[in-house]
Amino acid sequence: VQLQASGGGLVQAGGSLRLSCAASGRIFSSYYTGWFRQAPGKERELVAAISWSLPSTYYADSVKGRFTTSRDNARNTVYLQMNSLKPEDTAVYYCATGSHSLIVVGKKGEYWGQGTLVTVSS
Repeated sequence: VQLQASGGGLVQAGGSLRLSCAASGRIFSSYYTGWFRQAPGKERELVAAISWSLPSTYYADSVKGRFTTSRDNARNTVYLQMNSLKPEDTAVYYCATGSHSLIVVGKKGEYWGQGTLVTVSS
């Protein structure tokens, strides 16, 4: 499985960005794709996750109501729509895929994409 994340950039506080994570290879329908972020000097954080087959999503408290994750199964792509961005959202964002227990419970991934940098200016 290969994941390709894209869509990062520089945006002003209050603005929006949409990240994409395109997957190739065999994706198990039971898998989840998670969006993680890591800011300098901080631990990696799972911000959102979505099932590839179920109407199931997860959001960290820090992004609830502002971020939305969705999927396009036909394109094997997962999205992270980020609205009302804050300077504290600045981080490298990664997508990863794996089982529910790995992604949502363990906050880890089996397969990882490269990171995409999101910078929110105040």
